[in-house]
Amino acid sequence: MKKLVDGYFTLLKFLMFLCMTGMVAMVFGNVVMRYAFNSGITVSEELARMMFVWMSFIGAIVALREHGHLGVDTLLVRLPPLAKRAALALGHGLMLYVCWLISSGSYQQSMINLHVTSPAVGMSMAAFYGVGVVFGISAAAILAHELFQILSGRLAAHELVMVRSSDGLEEAERIQQEQAHADQSRATPASGNKH
Repeated sequence: MKKLVDGYFTLLKFLMFLCMTGMVAMVFGNVVMRYAFNSGITVSEELARMMFVWMSFIGAIVALREHGHLGVDTLLVRLPPLAKRAALALGHGLMLYVCWLISSGSYQQSMINLHVTSPAVGMSMAAFYGVGVVFGISAAAILAHELFQILSGRLAAHELVMVRSSDGLEEAERIQQEQAHADQSRATPASGNKH
């Protein structure tokens, strides 16, 4: 199963590369054609916009898996482990709801625009809105897997903070070290206390 998931994300990264390459080639080619030959590539703007939308959503899926999205951890790092677990589970539940909203809304838009063609390329506009369905399903699968790990206790205490803000990173690490030291000192009795 892990090979299948890794293969899927490798495919997504390759699609991102293709979208970026296609966008650069079309936009640069269009600029050169306009200045050098006083003409242009008619479909370049529309295709570049389509590729940008797909690349953005695919990038969001990859970033979600790698915990690369921005986040604020100021409160979370100060919570005890059980409260961190509860906050993380609540956050994942809310994100799953948002994934459902994005998926269902994108599906409805795709169905509405299934027979509407884009002006320059002439392809169905469902391809433009369909990326929301791909994002919603993929993100929901990632979040559901992480929620299962949170609720089953498979995440260690240091893994309960999945995003880190760069502003207070040193302070957050210091607080976590202090909490770990305090937990360790409570767990081991002092050597001088003999009954």
